[in-house]
Amino acid sequence: SPYACAKAYAYWMTVDYRDGHGMFATNGVLFNHESPRRGATFVTRKVTRAVAAILAGRQDKLYLGNLDPSRDWGYAPEYVEAIWLLLQQDKAGDYVIGTGETHTVREFVEGAFSYAGLDWQAYVGIDPRYIRPTEVEMLKADPSKARTDIGWEARIKFHELIPIMVDADMAAAGLEPVGK
Repeated sequence: SPYACAKAYAYWMTVDYRDGHGMFATNGVLFNHESPRRGATFVTRKVTRAVAAILAGRQDKLYLGNLDPSRDWGYAPEYVEAIWLLLQQDKAGDYVIGTGETHTVREFVEGAFSYAGLDWQAYVGIDPRYIRPTEVEMLKADPSKARTDIGWEARIKFHELIPIMVDADMAAAGLEPVGK
């Protein structure tokens, strides 16, 4: 995709400026970092906003594309901590930031609806318009270098992330969050 090409270009330009020009230039390859501030068109927010809208009676159905791709989803504020730690190092390098675990879009949907007390199958439909022709089936980080070199490790994992996002969207919709 053009997005992937741009990321690869940025990565190698950072390496070039670090190695060729002696600049302190660090690559942070951040896997999916989610929070209630994530844009509404990203699948995680699309799901959590739909849960809140369904509970509020403002939406009947959520339409998605392929539910099978898996992603390494982490909590954005922790990724900001990782970025800060990367910039505190004496020597620049290349680091992967992620949880090291993957979950499917279906698992995210199931988790969000279940957390709110809803059966996802009653509200979610598949629309071919949302199926990406060049979808990557699995993205999984190997954050071991970040753990070893900078002492960073994701603390909030997938099953803790979903309630944070659903509760925030419920509150934004004027509903009482589940609050577990």
